Amino acid sequence: MTQLVVEAFFDEATHTVSYVAQDPATKRCAIIDSVLDFDTASGAVNTHSAEKIVESVKASGLSVDYILETHVHADHLSAAPFLKDQLGGQIAIGAEIITVQEVFGKIFNEGTEFERDGSQFDVLLNEGDSFKIGSIDVQVLHTPGHTPACMTYVIGNAAFVGDTLFMPDFGTARADFPGGSAAQLYRSIQKLFTLPDETRIFTAHDYKPPGREEFAWESTVGEQRAKNIHVKACVSEAEFVKMRETRDARLSMPKLILPSVQVNMRAGNLPKAEDDGRSYLKLPINAF
Repeated sequence: MTQLVVEAFFDEATHTVSYVAQDPATKRCAIIDSVLDFDTASGAVNTHSAEKIVESVKASGLSVDYILETHVHADHLSAAPFLKDQLGGQIAIGAEIITVQEVFGKIFNEGTEFERDGSQFDVLLNEGDSFKIGSIDVQVLHTPGHTPACMTYVIGNAAFVGDTLFMPDFGTARADFPGGSAAQLYRSIQKLFTLPDETRIFTAHDYKPPGREEFAWESTVGEQRAKNIHVKACVSEAEFVKMRETRDARLSMPKLILPSVQVNMRAGNLPKAEDDGRSYLKLPINAF
């Protein structure tokens, strides 16, 4: 069986890991969880991080089939439209994006012009869907909890889990965003734990906890089940929910949540330009 080749691109400013997952036999690939650089002080965006992905894909002679989002990120903006323009491919996300769009459409008072049917994306995916990257099968798992639309993409022997799991020494994602649920998160993780022990787990972030010198983003299902500090095999659902809800209550909102969600629920597109030719992001007061 062809072994999936994974190249990671780490953006330290947002602690985000983007991936190019390729089938070396066919030179087909998917790009997962890309980053559009955003400066909060000036409101300026640039594509420096995404350009590194473009350069790598072109240098390797790859063709892009999909630009996959594991969820609507709250900590960085997506560069999916730029990557599609440069490299092609279909932008895909979980079908529950419509729930996220409904919730945040109200928070940002988007009005009727903002479509809440997921139509900004090329493909909406559901639990059990499958497709291929070249000759390698992709299995789609719905893994809600962090957000309602979180998806895991199992590509060959690798699972791209978004924010559902972090490295074993850092634990799990928060579950207190609108539509989040610690109980759902626990059950989603148990679903991942049914994958073979040797399945490679690729996370969307790493925060390098005290005691670890290097950033890291790859583990295995077996390692997660045995060692994850929040949800290893001996932890019950009730214990996890109590820990997660107590921990989340002490966390502040991500500093980029307001710009990120407005852009990412639009598949990485900026809001429609106004009559002066500029796009504007809203800053709702006391939104959370």
